Amino acid sequence: MSSDDVSTKSGRSGTRWLRFGVTIGATAIAAVALVGLTAEGVLAASFSISGTPFVVTSTELNGTGFEQFAALDNMPDNSPNAGDTNGQILVVVSAIKDATLTNLCQSIELPGTFLKITAGDNGTPVSANTLVVDSDQISGNASFSNISIGQDSSTLTEVPGVTGPLGVFGQQADTVKITDLRQNNFATTAGTFTLPHLHISFSDSGC
Repeated sequence: MSSDDVSTKSGRSGTRWLRFGVTIGATAIAAVALVGLTAEGVLAASFSISGTPFVVTSTELNGTGFEQFAALDNMPDNSPNAGDTNGQILVVVSAIKDATLTNLCQSIELPGTFLKITAGDNGTPVSANTLVVDSDQISGNASFSNISIGQDSSTLTEVPGVTGPLGVFGQQADTVKITDLRQNNFATTAGTFTLPHLHISFSDSGC
């Protein structure tokens, strides 16, 4: 990790990522040992995923209570999307206790078109609590306060009810802010999800 990617403020008061994904790489490497396991206590792992990815973007995400670790998501037996993955996809689980997202866009590619959902673009951001997202790609510009990196994911405490497997690399922070967020996701869950100015349509292009 180069000095161009990370700058650290006094002590553990905060860390800024110029490219959100530096630590994600380390998380994914640590997750190789997860073959045959799924995250314990993670809402997004409580159902079988379709295996169809969807893109989510936001001009700005703000959250209090942040956790992140690696896990395996599972598709139903004989899923047509399993391919050569044995029905499992390695993901980075990002959990936020309370989150707001400005200019949220979600798109799913379908044959010949995209299903696009937008919200939070009319002055009032999208809000969610106990937001859990399973991604295989994340990018943006992020900053955290009071972050702990390398914590055992089974001991994370920032998001009640959300922990990872024992012995897996994890990190948590008091707050998170991400601008120009872009995620390639396979699952999302939330305790509540409020979407002001919701618009759903078919489109020639995705987010």
